[in-house]
Amino acid sequence: MLDGIVELLPRPAALPDVVEDAPDLEGNARLKAAAVCAAAGAAAVSDDTGLEVDALDGAPGVLSARYAGEDASYADNVEKLLAELQRVGATTPGARTARFRTVAMVVWPDGSELAVEGRVEGVIAPTPRGEGGFGYDPVFVPIGAQGRTFAEMGDEKHEISHRGRALRALAAALASWS
Repeated sequence: MLDGIVELLPRPAALPDVVEDAPDLEGNARLKAAAVCAAAGAAAVSDDTGLEVDALDGAPGVLSARYAGEDASYADNVEKLLAELQRVGATTPGARTARFRTVAMVVWPDGSELAVEGRVEGVIAPTPRGEGGFGYDPVFVPIGAQGRTFAEMGDEKHEISHRGRALRALAAALASWS
C-alpha cells in the first residue's frame, strides 16, 4: 500500500481453480486467498458469498453456487431453492427471510490474515423477477428496496450489496491495519 492506495493485480494465470471444500464461507475465502498468496508471493484478496435462508436452516449457505448439483445452472439453483421453501411450507414473506453474506479476506505471505463480512437482509420472492444480476438475484428482495429483487435494481444493487459492503469494510480495516 502506497499513500493509502492498494494496487490489485490479476490472479496468476498458471494458478488452477481452487477447490472450495471448506465448511464455511470464511474457510473458502481463506483457501482461495492462501492459494493466490502462495502462487504470487504477495498478499492476496479473496471472498466467498452465500445465501442463507432461515426456513432452510441457513441453506444453501456455503453450497449456494452448487445447491442443485455441481453442474447446476443459476436457474437450477433458484428452482431448487423455491421448491425447498414450498416443501417446508415457507409461503409467506415472514417465513422466507434470508440474507446474502460475503466474507472478504486478505492473506499475507507471513501467514497473517484479515477477514471482514458484509451482509444484506431480505426475503425470498415466490417467483423470479428481473433481468439483471446473476445467481439468486431474481428471487432476493433486500430490505428497503421497495419490493424489488436484486435483479430488478441494476447498478443500484452495488450500493447496497453484500460484496460491496464486505469490500468497503475490508478497505476500512486495511486503512487501520498495523
